[in-house]
Amino acid sequence: MHPLLIGSEIYRHSSYEPKHPLAIPRVSTTLYLIAALGWLPPGGWIPSPLATPEALTRFHDPAYVAALQRAEATQQVSPEDRARFHIGAHGNPVYREIFSRPATGAGGTMLAARLTAGGGIAHVPGGGTHHGLRDRASGFCYLNDPVLGLLEWLDAGLDNILYVDIDAHHGDGVELAFAADPRVFTLSVHEADRWPFTGRVEDRAGGHARNLPVPAGFNDSEMLWLLHQAVLPIARRLRPQAIMLQCGADALEEDPLSRLALSNNAHWGVVRALMGLAPRFILLGGGGYNPWSVARCWAGAWGVLNGFEPPERLPPAAEAVLRGLAFHRAAGRNPPEAWFTTLRDAPRPGVVRAAVQRVAVAAVRDLPPAAVAPCRLHPTGLALTGLPSPMP
Repeated sequence: MHPLLIGSEIYRHSSYEPKHPLAIPRVSTTLYLIAALGWLPPGGWIPSPLATPEALTRFHDPAYVAALQRAEATQQVSPEDRARFHIGAHGNPVYREIFSRPATGAGGTMLAARLTAGGGIAHVPGGGTHHGLRDRASGFCYLNDPVLGLLEWLDAGLDNILYVDIDAHHGDGVELAFAADPRVFTLSVHEADRWPFTGRVEDRAGGHARNLPVPAGFNDSEMLWLLHQAVLPIARRLRPQAIMLQCGADALEEDPLSRLALSNNAHWGVVRALMGLAPRFILLGGGGYNPWSVARCWAGAWGVLNGFEPPERLPPAAEAVLRGLAFHRAAGRNPPEAWFTTLRDAPRPGVVRAAVQRVAVAAVRDLPPAAVAPCRLHPTGLALTGLPSPMP
């Protein structure tokens, strides 16, 4: 069965307000880059449906969903709705598709869960809005599509699911949603002391959550260490029926909203390591505020799912997609040529610092009892390209 790619044209013409960090083309660029590389599946991507208000209230407060619809219809928000639902406040602006765009992302992730309920792999680059809360917007996220997708899997009868989040920001909304539900184990690797200032090592949601806050400058070698010393041991212990990976690209060194220093090799290595550990696997997008680094990362992750090797130099059509981007932050004024001509970053190895080793040790301490037979690893292996092998 071929991996499924779920996308939408809404991302091509929809944007947050001009000065917002998300006023950049990310998902559309990813989809066009995949197409330009000749990596589209037969028939192209599957259109992401618009989730209905009824489907969204499987998790979200009906009054909040109705407020989002009102904001889209009127392009304004009342003082009461602003205060109660954080619409038009706290970095969550009112824009033209304030309901339709997040509802399309949610529809895509929910569709991915339904299509993989019997097994399979799906990539939803428009998903990953992990900060959305039941009754209000948070962290640029109006709806929480990972939660809605996980609920679809639970409704299909699954009861042992692993959610992994490698965004630079803690996956707080997902952890909170399942804090009382041991059927979903959440694991978040994120920058320490970064908004939303949650996800401490000691926060465990009753035992079925693990948080790995990492220091500024977090490098490829350190991600590889956490992968082998924490993430994979947890996955092997849990032996999940399904894995959902939120692959936020804001942990990359070029991103303006974090202080981490990963290359896209690190993200691809996590995808490669996890995709074979459960019969159901969904890969989501997430954060990322540099259009070149986001699109190159997520397109390359789609390549990993399919076993495609990135070309040493991009073909002209793919290069044209990247040269057509504009970015008004400092990094966009004089972008390096590699952002136009390559998909793979140069690896960014480094010393594995004691702070990273400590969070790995803490994460595997006192794991919940579960089947302990090791999972079958994906045949492509686990090592990140250009990096040393991990310690045993």
